[in-house]
Order: sequence, then C-alpha cells, then structure tokens
Amino acid sequence: MPAQFVIIDRDTPMLLPPDLRDWVNEDDLVHFVIEAVERLPLEVFTVNHRGSGHAQKSPHMMLALLIYCYSNGIFSSRKIERATYRDISVRYLTADTHPDHDTICKFRRENLSAISAAFVDILQLAREMGLLKMGKVSTDGTHIKASAAMANNVNYKRANELKETLQLDIEALLKEAESADQADLDEQKLPAQIAHREKLVSKMDEAIEGLKKRAQAQQHADQSAYEKKIAKREAKAKMTGKKVSGREPMEPKEVEEIALESKATYNLTDPDSRVMRKSKHAAYTQSINAQASVDAQGSYLIVGQHLSQSSSDANELLRAYHSINPELGSPTELIADAGYVNIEAIEQLLQAGCEPYVSVSSEDAHNERSYDFRPLAPKPTKAISHPTLLSMREKLATAEGKAIYKLRSQTIETVFGIIKEVIGFRAFLLRGLEKMKGEWELACLAYNCKRLHKIIQSG
Repeated sequence: MPAQFVIIDRDTPMLLPPDLRDWVNEDDLVHFVIEAVERLPLEVFTVNHRGSGHAQKSPHMMLALLIYCYSNGIFSSRKIERATYRDISVRYLTADTHPDHDTICKFRRENLSAISAAFVDILQLAREMGLLKMGKVSTDGTHIKASAAMANNVNYKRANELKETLQLDIEALLKEAESADQADLDEQKLPAQIAHREKLVSKMDEAIEGLKKRAQAQQHADQSAYEKKIAKREAKAKMTGKKVSGREPMEPKEVEEIALESKATYNLTDPDSRVMRKSKHAAYTQSINAQASVDAQGSYLIVGQHLSQSSSDANELLRAYHSINPELGSPTELIADAGYVNIEAIEQLLQAGCEPYVSVSSEDAHNERSYDFRPLAPKPTKAISHPTLLSMREKLATAEGKAIYKLRSQTIETVFGIIKEVIGFRAFLLRGLEKMKGEWELACLAYNCKRLHKIIQSG
C-alpha cells in the first residue's frame, strides 16, 4: 500500500478572511505586551498633534512592536519591518500593517521618555499583582559593545599629529588647484580631496577638544584631592605642634600635560563609547558599562538601570540605588561585589536606611568553586583598616550575611545571562550616550515583560 501524504494546495484561495487571533496562542507574550502598553497615556509619546500629513502609526502599537521584537531577539529596524510580514505574532500585533524601518528607527529615537514610562509602569503592574516587593536588590554591570570600531580611536598626541599632517596636505592641494587651469589636472577630483581632508581636520579638532575636556576633569579631581591632602597635613601639624613628616603631596599637572600623558582615546564614530575590559584577563572592546539592579527576592525583575562610561564599578553603587524610581519604593538591602567598594557610598546608603552587602575584597566573594581547575595561587590579602570596611567584612562573615550575599550570583548574573544569551542583546544599535541609555532601558523593559509574563503563566 503506497504511503499517504497531506495534500499541499497553494493555489486555492481561502473562502473566508482569516482571523489572526486564531493563529496566535492564548499564552503568547504578544497579548501581555499589548495589554501592558495600552495602560500608558498618550501624553508620554511624541506625536504630531497638529494632525497634518499622513495618518500616523499608533504609538502604542509601535512601542509594543519594539518591546515584543526586542524580547525575541529582533533589534534591527529592518529586521523588525521584515517580521511584520513573516512573524504571525508580530503581524497580529500590528494588525497586518507594516511600518517601514525608517518609521521604526525614528520612533525608537524620539520616544525614549515613553520607554522610560513603560519601564516603570510594568514594574508598578508587577507590584499591584503582588509579584514585586522592594526589599533585597542585587546590582552589577556588564559591558555591552557600542556601534563603533576600536580602529576609529585616537589619542590626544596622535590627533594633533594627524591634524598637522592634514593641514599640510590641504595647503599642497590648494596650491595644486590654483595651477589646475595651466596643467592637465582633474578639476573635479581636487575639491573632493580637499573637502575630505577638511572634514578629517574637523574630526581631529573635535577629538582634541573632547580629550582636553576629560583632562580638565582629571585636573580638577587631582586639584581637589591635593587640597584635601594639604588641609589634612596642616590640621595634623596644628594639632601636634610639629611638622608632619613624609613627602609633600605633589601638585597637579597642567591640563596639556595630563592630556599628552593620558592613555585615554576618543572614538571618531561614537565619542560617548569607551575602550574598556572587564578584567585583566579579558580583551579590550569598544563598549559601555551597562548597569542593572535586580529584585533578589524571587521575581528577578530589573528595578533600576543606568549606563556608565567607566569600565570600573567603583563609583556606581549610589547611582544604582538612585536609578530605582521612588514610586516603586526603596531597597532595604543592596548587594554588590568587590568592584563596588566605595566607603563614602556605603556610608551614604547606611544614612539613607539601606543596608549594603558589598564584598570588601575579592577573597570575600563567598562563591569560590569547590572543584576549580585553575592552579591555586596564594593571593595577597589587602590590609583593611577603615572601620566601615571592617564592619562590612564582619557582617559578610556571618551566616545571614553569607546567605544574603549569595543571592547576588543567583539573580543579577542570571539576568545578564538571559539578556545576552537568550534574548541576544550584546551590542547597541544607536550611538550617543542618551540614545544608548534609551536602548538599554528598552532591552531591560523587554526582559521584564518576558520575565513577568513567565511568572504569570507559571501561576
């Protein structure tokens, strides 16, 4: 008996128009995203209220489209446009309309405030449902690649050298252009070459000015530290009546000297990005330090987020605390690894009524692997004398402290793993710090929607 196959008939048209709702599962994330976004008032969106021109795409639909696509690993505006034709759930979300990639890209750029409002609204929804209770929060950072190549970096010294070379080239080309009428030269080619070099000179000027501003900031910080040291020595001398022994503090260098000696570089494609690496064992990348704070009491929702242009987390503890919207409440405990050690920040958190659990040195990480394949090498223990750090070490040594600190690796590291590996968000598409902030918030919003939907579905 011959095998039987289902007949595939692509020629017969459907007798009745299809209902897209029949093709999307009831438990699909798309339903949750649509309902959640519809809660937002129209005022948070950038809309042409004059009503002139062509009819606008629904801002609620556009935001839902971005959130749903980001949560499913579709980030490019062109790929999102393609998904409105190929993906049934996306086609249902857009009601079989197809916004082009320019419209999608423009909406993403111009509606950062709507993304921020949606981020907070989703968390308020979770709180209303009893799924989010602000208490223990863990925070950490991860490096996300910028939309710029490392090859486009230039330091202060090299920028000045290139500017000088380009200016000499321009002078030579201008002289060549003056004699173009008398020689057999391409009159169209010379102006283009001159314009190209003038554009590069402008970029070098921009790089020089940008690096000089960073050097000025460094000089200001050095001056402030110098004055504090001098004041401390003078106070000690006045108290003891004796001259303070030891080397006198060094006066800060001039801005130009700092800029020339600095290893800082300026990226000509995206000046707001930085060359950074997570550790001495990691490779350098053109990135931004993306920070997130996560509810460590079961929901794993991201309750706060921000970006840093520093590869170090040393100054991010207070920023992490303040990144949590006050409408959601304040964390009672904030958990962070040794990279966040900052005495002033820890003391300010304690004054604000938040108990920090910050590992004061790498040997206190409390998450050593039982069977480590790496050779055991004795690590020098950094002496700790400050009362605040000694108190922190004692707190983390208790059974309760160990249990609370252990939540860090179970929560924030899991969240970063999902964002990077499951959702696939490893690089920014937008350039400029403000736009990258919006895109990181969108990625966190997409994660929260995905996570909250899963919690609801699991009952």
